[in-house]
Amino acid sequence: MSYKTHFSIVAVALSLVLSTNCNLHAKAQDGSTAPTWAFGYNGIDRPGSLLNLRSLNEKTAGESGFVRLSKDGRDFVTGSGNPLRFWSVVTDGYHLKQDELARHARFLASIGVNMVRLHTQICSSDTNSAVTDVNKKEIDDIWRCVAAMKKEGIYCTISPYWATGKNATNWGIEGYSGTTDLWGVLFFDPQLQKGYKAWVKELYTHPNPYTNVPLCNDPAVALIQVQNEDGMFFWTMQGLHPEQKRALGKLFASWAIKKYGSADAVRSAWSGAINPPDDLEHGSAVILDTWMLTQQQTGGFAVRTADQTHFFAETQRGFYRSIADYYHNTLGCKQLINASNWITADPIHLNDAERYTNAAVGLDVLAVNRYTGGVHTGANNGWRIDPGHHFTNNSCLLDPRSMPFNLKQVAGHPMVITESSWVNPEGYQSEATFLAAAYESLTGVSSLYWFATGGTPDYDPDPYFNFLNINGHHPMNKWTCSTPMLAGSFPASALMYRLEYITRGKPAVHEVRSLEDLWQRKDPILAEDKTFDPNRNTGNTGGKSTISRGVDPLAFLVGPVEVEYGGDSSKSVVSDLSRYIDSSRSVVTSNTGEIRLDYGKGICTVNAPRAQGATGFLKADPTVTLTDVTIHCTDSYATIVCVSMDKQPLATSKKILVQMCTRARPTNWSAKPSDFPSDDGKQTFHGFEIVDTGSMPWRINSLNATIFIKNRALTHATILDSGGYALKVIQGKVDSGAFDLTLPPDAMYAILE
Repeated sequence: MSYKTHFSIVAVALSLVLSTNCNLHAKAQDGSTAPTWAFGYNGIDRPGSLLNLRSLNEKTAGESGFVRLSKDGRDFVTGSGNPLRFWSVVTDGYHLKQDELARHARFLASIGVNMVRLHTQICSSDTNSAVTDVNKKEIDDIWRCVAAMKKEGIYCTISPYWATGKNATNWGIEGYSGTTDLWGVLFFDPQLQKGYKAWVKELYTHPNPYTNVPLCNDPAVALIQVQNEDGMFFWTMQGLHPEQKRALGKLFASWAIKKYGSADAVRSAWSGAINPPDDLEHGSAVILDTWMLTQQQTGGFAVRTADQTHFFAETQRGFYRSIADYYHNTLGCKQLINASNWITADPIHLNDAERYTNAAVGLDVLAVNRYTGGVHTGANNGWRIDPGHHFTNNSCLLDPRSMPFNLKQVAGHPMVITESSWVNPEGYQSEATFLAAAYESLTGVSSLYWFATGGTPDYDPDPYFNFLNINGHHPMNKWTCSTPMLAGSFPASALMYRLEYITRGKPAVHEVRSLEDLWQRKDPILAEDKTFDPNRNTGNTGGKSTISRGVDPLAFLVGPVEVEYGGDSSKSVVSDLSRYIDSSRSVVTSNTGEIRLDYGKGICTVNAPRAQGATGFLKADPTVTLTDVTIHCTDSYATIVCVSMDKQPLATSKKILVQMCTRARPTNWSAKPSDFPSDDGKQTFHGFEIVDTGSMPWRINSLNATIFIKNRALTHATILDSGGYALKVIQGKVDSGAFDLTLPPDAMYAILE
């Protein structure tokens, strides 16, 4: 979703207070009452933090060379060939002052981050700028950020262009002037492509004054993203200005005549589907609306829509192939390259064509942006949370098809999610990083970039738009991962994901698709569900994929789902999913046996030798028994996980992190139950109306839980504050070679030794 408006949104919503206030009090949270405690953060620059994960990172990012692909192409490895997993965020912190930027890098490293994505706009925004002009301040900030992150062992992904809101007055792009969106134009317009090449040449080939190394030669830059959120198979192609639509139509006519041999042959193939504005003899064909590509056609329209799909795919793939060549062979960039990260108008009929274009020669990494969360309605809901807005909470544990990492991956390529979150005001956030670490490990999704940290070094002390006042209340930032239940839950999740504590599964589905099936837009055997963008979709939800006689979509939770293009569809292989999906009990088990989701009760467990825990509505099943850990919790919703810190199995580990997360809302946040319609009026939702957006600090639901670990070596627990510093030591009960501990109600971390 990126920065969702033309505003410069610093999307952070997490409290910074000077000390941890452990006083408990009752506070309503979305209609329920629970004791809470105040979240606080003291920083990590003092010596003695017991939970600083900086040591997981390299001394400097790229110290052994450029990030490469594994032999099978599915994973990342370091320059020296060692396996490399990224725990990632999107950061706006690259605009910070130098000392604050350095602190920002230290903070991210401390909570387990080793990759940041810079979502930037390096073209000039000046009114009188030429198409080749750059924003020198933006480029300098990128250079500074790469240098700062490199020192903390954090790699960078750089995205230099997004088609929204360009001042194109003097850019020489026919039909476009003033501040305008340029959706789709980059794929075929030579003038815009000329500008793009000039911008990235300026960014990558000049020496970075903060390292003396041009970015093209700096292995701290791991991944180049050609552009953010654009594609020829999305609805925005219908908004091409007439001049550019005619230019594209000429290219289409030329393509069709080359395919069929003559204008008459094209007319014959498209019989019954010729539009009056078509002028094939003079090299012009009308571009059909995207909607036509989402429908199965008959007669001449079936041929014409297949041809337009094929033409769009060749045009988009050809652009990406040529621009990858420009990066590699003209600019000398040695980084891996990703084309883009966008969705299509129809995931069933168009997703595979989009991903085929993103897997052209020279393109290494596939990417998408995918979010989850409840419905959120109200004015300006694309970028803020106001009093009077309505919302629902939507736990993925009860709606497993809404998990953002349910992805059909292209065989032989890593796939990353370059933006994701459980979007505010979603109340069930503590499950997010637990599920990401578990299911990304299982399926091989190579990284998820949490969206987004903001313009502060660590946690934002004031996540409100204070220049706006609505009945005495200030709107909150919406797009943020810097909440106690997201960023605060990074450490344990980053540990078990980056250290490969959870086993990758065997492919649950390997689909093979012919290219002709892609152009004909035939149903695949399995497709992802639609995602929802509040700024470019109508309604409020993405909707479910419906394929008759297709593979059960819960296959995404069994093991990797992958697709291969250009082969024989009869070679597709689907494992026996009935062994792992029990619809009668609403249970899905991974084919590794380590992950179990009861989506009827809303509880997911991880049961691996070095990481064991549970997330969800634990009160529904208050005693969770795993191989070495038993969790007893009577809270309505919580996430509790035990992770080895010394890489030993939990049964023998001498240092174990226990991470405890529940729910969080700002102080005095108030919401009342309310039924409300969707934006398009077609649905009614049962949710809440926000009465008061509250103020800082965050109040976290206190925990009522005990754990029992079969480990003879453990004797005590050190309770930590949010920066990982010791607050107190409590003794556990040691009986019959096991360790029994009542977890603190007002803390998120404990280290058992």
